[in-house]
Amino acid sequence: MNKNITLSILAASVLTFSACGKKDEAPNPIPTSIPTPTPTPTITSGVTVSTIALGSAIAVDKKIAKATESFGAKDTIYASVDTTGAGSATLKARWTYRKNGQESLVKEETQTIVPTGPASSEFHVSKPDGWPPGDYQVEIFVADKPAGNKPFTVK
Repeated sequence: MNKNITLSILAASVLTFSACGKKDEAPNPIPTSIPTPTPTPTITSGVTVSTIALGSAIAVDKKIAKATESFGAKDTIYASVDTTGAGSATLKARWTYRKNGQESLVKEETQTIVPTGPASSEFHVSKPDGWPPGDYQVEIFVADKPAGNKPFTVK
């Protein structure tokens, strides 16, 4: 009888311990990396300056109609800037006067362009009371990077 009691206790213990044991949990999923957002690429303008032309008249297509690099004191001075490429770009024209090794800013202006291919843009300066005679220059920038310049004189 001792044997039966011992077996009963042993069986009850096994059942009790197995019932109280840790329940089977669903296996942990294999950790996957959380997708990080792909950074939006910075669109770099593919616009470059191909030609800078100066003149005293401009046509409807923004090309120089009367080319010259020597101007009169009362002339309006036009710069036609031809570009190639496509995308959004900021063009800047910086007009300066040079005398005795010194450079003075005459005018600075910007334009935002969105060409889809070759295009022309126009900048101009005028001084109704007359330009002082001397050496001048217009420098063109694309996205604040120098893209070319054109010297000229006023007589």
